Amino acid sequence: MVIVLSASEARVLGALIEKEATTPEYYPLSLNALVNASNQKNNREPVTQLDENEVRQALHRLEDHQLVAAVHDSRVAKYEHRLQEVFNFTRAETAVLCVLLLRGPQTPGELRGRTERMHRFEELDDVLSVLDKLAQREPPLVAALPRQPGSREIRYAHLLSGEPDTAQPVAATADSASPASYSPDHERLLQLEAEVATLRQEVADLKAQLAALTVPTP
Repeated sequence: MVIVLSASEARVLGALIEKEATTPEYYPLSLNALVNASNQKNNREPVTQLDENEVRQALHRLEDHQLVAAVHDSRVAKYEHRLQEVFNFTRAETAVLCVLLLRGPQTPGELRGRTERMHRFEELDDVLSVLDKLAQREPPLVAALPRQPGSREIRYAHLLSGEPDTAQPVAATADSASPASYSPDHERLLQLEAEVATLRQEVADLKAQLAALTVPTP
């Protein structure tokens, strides 16, 4: 099945995946909580200002793709993703795709640090293995991008929104994607960035939880 998501659909889907893993006690999400999750200022690239109508429309289109379903177990409609039913992902694959949906193209080292709250990768090779499996899907779900001038690191992008606008994807070679290109200092920096992002995420989650508890009186 070929799926081509708009930017808003990718953001909404990514937010649902993330919140299921990081705040399961508040999942599925109400429309209000999903708007807040989609528009977070941390762990999002780019930061968006989607309104309720835009998120609602994105949800409807995601439902058409069978990637999202509404849950009617309370007086407020809530939404959950159906990624597992559609793709039968492992937790590692789900985490990698989620971060790519929320933050755009990234290096394997960045993915390793930024997926920490959803799935812990012990080695960089484990991230590369997951990226390879996603790239070998039919149709492929991720692709390596051409190396940017002056950079030793290859970035990967998801393909659920079609081919990336930056450039056509190219196949990564074993040499160009080797973990040897990541120095210990670089790895430590990524880890610190991940820890700061985690703290910011926890603050954002608390705000989203408060918003979810604020239900308009019918």
